[in-house]
Parts: sequence; C-alpha cells; structure tokens
Amino acid sequence: MNSRITHFFLLLICLILSSCFRHGDNTDGLPVGKRIQLQNVEDLYQFLTYDDNRYPLVSLHRGGPTSGYPENAIETFSYNASLQPVIIECDVRLSKDSALVLMHDNTLNRTTTGRGPVNASTLSELKKLRLLDNNKKITPYQIPTLEEALSWGKGKVIFTLDIKNNVPYEAVIHAIRKQRAESSVVIITYSANQAAKVHSIAGDLMISASINTVNDLARLNEKDIPDNRLLAFVGTREADPELTKMLHDHGIMCILGTLGNLDKQADKKGIQVYAGFIDRGADILSTDRPTEAGRALNFYIKKRGITSKFIQ
Repeated sequence: MNSRITHFFLLLICLILSSCFRHGDNTDGLPVGKRIQLQNVEDLYQFLTYDDNRYPLVSLHRGGPTSGYPENAIETFSYNASLQPVIIECDVRLSKDSALVLMHDNTLNRTTTGRGPVNASTLSELKKLRLLDNNKKITPYQIPTLEEALSWGKGKVIFTLDIKNNVPYEAVIHAIRKQRAESSVVIITYSANQAAKVHSIAGDLMISASINTVNDLARLNEKDIPDNRLLAFVGTREADPELTKMLHDHGIMCILGTLGNLDKQADKKGIQVYAGFIDRGADILSTDRPTEAGRALNFYIKKRGITSKFIQ
C-alpha cells in the first residue's frame, strides 16, 4: 500500500512539473504564450523608448514566413506570435479598387496562385487566390487586408508597416484610426521628408526612420518630430557605437536589420551572435530567422532578469 501511495505522489508531482513546463518556456527556449499588451499610444511610447532595462525584441521580416506559412499572412503572424513576443514587419499595397492589402511584391507571381500586378485585380479577385509558402507550396491562406491584420493584432503584437509606392499615407492612417489600432502600429519611412509628412498627418503615430548618421537624426529634429515618436532603423550592418549611444541618449531604440549577411553570420557561428548584436547596442532585430533569434534573445533576457509590464 505504501509503495502504491508513493508511486501515486511521484506521478502527481511529475504531472504538475510537466504542466508548469508546458506553460512556461518550451524546449526550443522560446517564451510561449507571452504577448505585447498595450492599451494606448502612451503605452506604446513608453515600451519603445530606450532605457537601460529595455526589452529586446524580434521583428519578423515580411511576417516571418516558414514552411507552411506564407509571408504577409495573418496565419503566419499568429503562428509566430504564439512562440514569442513579436514586432511584425509587413507590406501594404493597393488593389485595383483601392483596398489596402498586405503584399510585398508589385506582382502576384511569386507569392500567390495568381499572376500580374497587384493593382490590376480587385479585392474580390485577390481573395479568390491562395498564398504560397517559401517552398512554393499552395497554402489555404488568403491575401489579408490591412484592416483584417490590424483587427487581429490589437493587444497582441506591434506592426511596422512598410507602405509601398503609390499608397497614400492618408488611406493607411484612416484604416489605423478605423480599427483604433494606434497603439499597435509604427509607420516605416525612408527619409526625413516622408517622416515629416506622416507626422504632419498623424502626430500621435510612431515612425520608424532610417538613421545611419548623426545628420540623419538632426534632419528629423529639424522637422520637429519628437524623440518618443521615433524608432531608428540603423541599417543591415551594425551601427557605429557613437551613433547608437547618441540615439539611446535621446531615448530612441535601434532596429538592426540582420536579414541577409548578419543572419548568415549567425547561422554559421551560432545563435549567440544575435545576443552579441543586442550587447553592442541593437534593441530590435529585424530578421528572417525569428525562431533562432528569439531563442538567443530569450536566453539574454532570462540571464539578465529583464522584465516588462507590457510583456505578459
């Protein structure tokens, strides 16, 4: 009898520990179940303002496509967000009937079952297509509209929106307002003039600006864009330490594009390379390898005891 009781309690303890493990970090070292939870734009400003205890993040280039999950698809966003807190970089284009849809290329050829320019098809026609994954396999997933993505992502993720040529900022901002998604969005810009235009239309929205030199920041300051409305995309090579320090002194977080050569470097040398980028001043890694980068960042976060009230 005593042996049976002992066996029962040992089994019960194992089940409890197993349950705790499943609801914490998974075997890949990713913080399963955690989300970026922001209630308003003030939360967004606070979360994305640099301080010494900032929470390093992964940004999913084109939404983080992988086998079975195509780029710029809500299902892909959801899959990645189930693994770790994420920023989702995605691309906005116009259909023939002026609907805002998520699509990187100006044609449908590479990523869908369709052919021809995106803006030659109506939304109804686009919705009949299916998205292809990176292996050119047809998935069951459709091209999403921007509003569908924003509706899904509120309270879960942060979007950085790459607005393609001929897409009016006003239309994108209208969609953001309609979905009340201001606390979930950063608008990507490529020049001080673009950043100034976005800020003039919607002064409350955050902007990702290309900042490669001290002069780039000076031009943005001349446009009267507050520091707490800015993220700095510093390029696809590690930034000069002096530039990084200056940006951090302004409270501006740095996005490093590891997609391309830096991702290849990490693939060759090991995922600890990603933690090195954070150690040397990057705050957000825009990557094509979100699982590997996330694993490295999660280890970095746990080792340093970094927490955020906005990550739960």
